[in-house]
Order: sequence, then C-alpha cells, then structure tokens
Amino acid sequence: MALRDVILKDLRLKSFALALASLIWFTVQFAIHHQISPAQNPVTQMEEQTFSDLPVLVVSAAADVRDFKVKPSRVEVVVRGDADVLQKLSARDIRVTVDLTDIESARNLRKRVDVSTPARVTFVRVEPEDLEIVVPPKR
Repeated sequence: MALRDVILKDLRLKSFALALASLIWFTVQFAIHHQISPAQNPVTQMEEQTFSDLPVLVVSAAADVRDFKVKPSRVEVVVRGDADVLQKLSARDIRVTVDLTDIESARNLRKRVDVSTPARVTFVRVEPEDLEIVVPPKR
C-alpha cells in the first residue's frame, strides 16, 4: 500500500478523530489551567471529623495463629462528609486494618494502615500512616 493511500484512506474519519482528540485536549488543559473542580452542592456543607484512639485490626491468614503485635495499636482517623451524615457516624463505623497475610518472618517491618468508611463518608488521613509490626517466629 502506497503512502498516499495510507494517508487518504478514511480521511473524513481520521479528521473527525483528530478534531475530537484536540477538543478533549483543549478542554482538559483549560480545566487544569483554571483549576475547575467538579460542581458541589452549595446547600450541603462538607465537614471534617476526627476519631481518636481507634483500634487497629490485624488481618492474617486463617492458618496463621501467631500473635502479631502492631505499634501503635491505636490510630487517629480524619474523615469528611455531609454534616448530617457525620452526626450519625460513630467510631464503630470506621474500620482500621493492617494486612499481614503472606508474612512469614521479618525484622523492622512497617505496613500501611487501611481505613474503610461507610458510604457518603470520605477518608482524609490517618495518623500514623504506617505501623511497626512485631512478627513472632512460626512454631
């Protein structure tokens, strides 16, 4: 196939695709330059709430019966949501875990904390972000 045929074959479709790609690129560049964020409902107010002293649950394999220790064993979690949702939210609704499946043995092991929140509640941050793990040897 000649170069001329490669360029001119389906020229209308190629021109449309180029125009559409250019439009998308300019829209994204405009949004980035002007820092446009998704529309928020002005009626609902987003608030933050801090939950202190939440226990960290250790997730390990069912066959692994070792007694893992995490330091610190309690963390502080900040969440964001509608004011009415946060009023009904309790510490029991927030789940803080550290996943230790597939850990055989290690020294100076640090793992990231996972935080699960209910619907309409957004996780903001956790302090500390990672925990020191004390792994006892397998018997």
